[in-house]
Amino acid sequence: MGSGRVCSAVASLLLLYHLGVAAAQGASSWKTLSGKAPAIIAKGGFSGLFPDSSEFAYQFAMIASSPDTILYCDVRLTKDGLGVCLPDIKMDNCTNIADFYADGKKSYLVNGESTTGWFSVDYNGTELSQVSLKQAIYSRTFRFDPSFFPLLAVEDVASKFNPPGMWLNVQHDGFYSQFNMSMRRYIISVSKRVIVDYISSPEASFLTSLSGRISNTTNLLYRFLDETAVDPSTNLTYGSMLANLTLVKTFASGILVPKTFIWPVSPDNYLLPYTSIVDDAHKAGLEVYAADFANDLKLSYNYSYDPLAESLSFIDNGAFSVDGMLTDFPVTPSEAIGCFTNLNKSNTDHGKPLIISHNGASGDYPGCTDLAYQKAVDDGADVIDCPVQVTKDGIPVCMGSINLMDGTNVAKSSFASQIAVMKNIQSVLGVFTFNLTWDEIVKNLQPKISTPFSTFTLDRNPRYMNAGNFMRLSDFLNFSKDKDLSGIMISVEYAAFMAEELGFDMVDAVIKALDDSGYNNQTAQKVMIQSTNSSVLEKFKEQTKYDLVYMVNEDISGVASSSLDDIKTFANAVSVETGSVFPENHQFTTHSTDIVQSLQAAGLSVYAYTLMNEFVSQPYDFFSDATAQINAYVRGMGVDGLITDYPATARRYKSNKCMNMGKKTPTFMSPARPGDLLQIISKPAQPPALAPMPLLTESDVSEPPLPAARLNNASTAPAPSFACKMQTPIPILVTLATLCACVLL
Repeated sequence: MGSGRVCSAVASLLLLYHLGVAAAQGASSWKTLSGKAPAIIAKGGFSGLFPDSSEFAYQFAMIASSPDTILYCDVRLTKDGLGVCLPDIKMDNCTNIADFYADGKKSYLVNGESTTGWFSVDYNGTELSQVSLKQAIYSRTFRFDPSFFPLLAVEDVASKFNPPGMWLNVQHDGFYSQFNMSMRRYIISVSKRVIVDYISSPEASFLTSLSGRISNTTNLLYRFLDETAVDPSTNLTYGSMLANLTLVKTFASGILVPKTFIWPVSPDNYLLPYTSIVDDAHKAGLEVYAADFANDLKLSYNYSYDPLAESLSFIDNGAFSVDGMLTDFPVTPSEAIGCFTNLNKSNTDHGKPLIISHNGASGDYPGCTDLAYQKAVDDGADVIDCPVQVTKDGIPVCMGSINLMDGTNVAKSSFASQIAVMKNIQSVLGVFTFNLTWDEIVKNLQPKISTPFSTFTLDRNPRYMNAGNFMRLSDFLNFSKDKDLSGIMISVEYAAFMAEELGFDMVDAVIKALDDSGYNNQTAQKVMIQSTNSSVLEKFKEQTKYDLVYMVNEDISGVASSSLDDIKTFANAVSVETGSVFPENHQFTTHSTDIVQSLQAAGLSVYAYTLMNEFVSQPYDFFSDATAQINAYVRGMGVDGLITDYPATARRYKSNKCMNMGKKTPTFMSPARPGDLLQIISKPAQPPALAPMPLLTESDVSEPPLPAARLNNASTAPAPSFACKMQTPIPILVTLATLCACVLL
């Protein structure tokens, strides 16, 4: 794709995102040095998605972020003295230069260290005109790389995008002197042709050399690197410079520091108390800009993988606010500053969309434990849920899975010898809840937090990996009935198996537990029953007046009219997987289905599941930002509820100040349009088409009635006889189970 087509393709997004108004923050007081809202600096544009410093990245930053977003350029010099924007002094990873100049690798001294690679100083502007930028961070998508992204001069960025602010970063001034080139001379020259609002450098002498030679409206920022690193122009460590901010004030108006200088983290990735650096700098008359914000990097566990929560901790913590944030994803601080500061955290609105927990706040604590449920309540869930399983002695319990291997440490216990495959339940090895009595579970096992993205080393709250207490259904009901909730949701699965094999009537057991706890004699909280089995919901409908939720446990393309009619006979709502609303292909949304509209038109509420904060769970269209994903489902598709591992993120969304702005909604809070990013990927990089998803038909929904329980005593179901237990020797099974558990951990 040529550069003209690149501009045209990105510009076409203007038709897909309406331009927003200024941030909704208004004139509220900020704890910045100036009292104004913090600045948003887009590092190389929207570099979290597109190649850093590319036309796509800069253009998209102007489209999708706050209208006052500042564009940031790492300036490098070419052989003929042209200043270009490149994220690294070496061009190896961020461009395809090796494809054109295979013999161009050189070794030079960079800050006293021998560095090998391709360097811009070896080529003039004409020679570099055929070179294209590419994604330098390998964990990010490569799909845009085959498009042609020419290197942009500083003047190009200013003229093409007309940004409200320009930030030039000069990282290696001393390097260019080896080639009789002067970065100082270039900056002074370009500042006469381009309005430069900020210039940053980690070299004090470079900033000093600019004093009086550039506009007095240009802010000079001293950039701090690692505290033990040395400023080559002063031979002082950045740590020692940090201790002498009055000296820094003599040549700079502000400082740019890694975010960990302000909020340090412990070796195990938890936040430590914030430092005094912002307060100290403000007292010295210096602004403070924080760097290294990226939604797709591993955040401190305190943020629960929520980048918006991280942004807010730097600007809305009650103690201080940084003066600006340097980020690869400018949409997130745009949301934070424009819509999410100074929120009424006591607001417990239970209106649409309903926030429904998934095994409690299972992103923060082991699911279905007292800690997970309490966290869900504290975080503002409207509905908390209990997936009901049954123990060997017939006690209904709340467990995220019937297989104890999924949510407990059973694989490391003496009960691992009972491992088996139950083919009519799961095709994997397991120790099941009905293998053990309640006492055996609570006295010998510990809960285990879910780790759905352990292959990406994205563990959840490891300090509390095995924290919390298991809960019976009766415990859950006693816990929930005096909480500020609009309701509870009880999920019932494997009811037919329980009746036929264990003689246990799940429906009767749940109804009895609700009756015993007094839920049938109150109106404050509604009771919701969820199941993937229509037969279960039909039996509940015969015996109760609960709200019934039909869960579709596969991605579907739509709902046939005949199945809609069938669902309406036994359900009030339908839970659908997120991929059924926004189908994905290699983490890009392809389109939106009409499932939500079809179900709602039939009088059925629609709940989307399961939303998670981890960026790998989200399509690229949502910018590795859980809030952007929620916005797409709520404002974009109008779902009635969200089933989530992280109720706090959804609750904060419901409280944001941009919820009801209508046409005045700022751009960064406009829901992403599915398929837009996929359309601008050039043909060679398009992912292969996927097979069409199935339609939900009447045959998928219709089921025979539940069988009667083999035994009528639901409270004392006997231990089952496992005809399908594997005949593999027990020691081998224990070894396999332990290996599986280790892999999961």
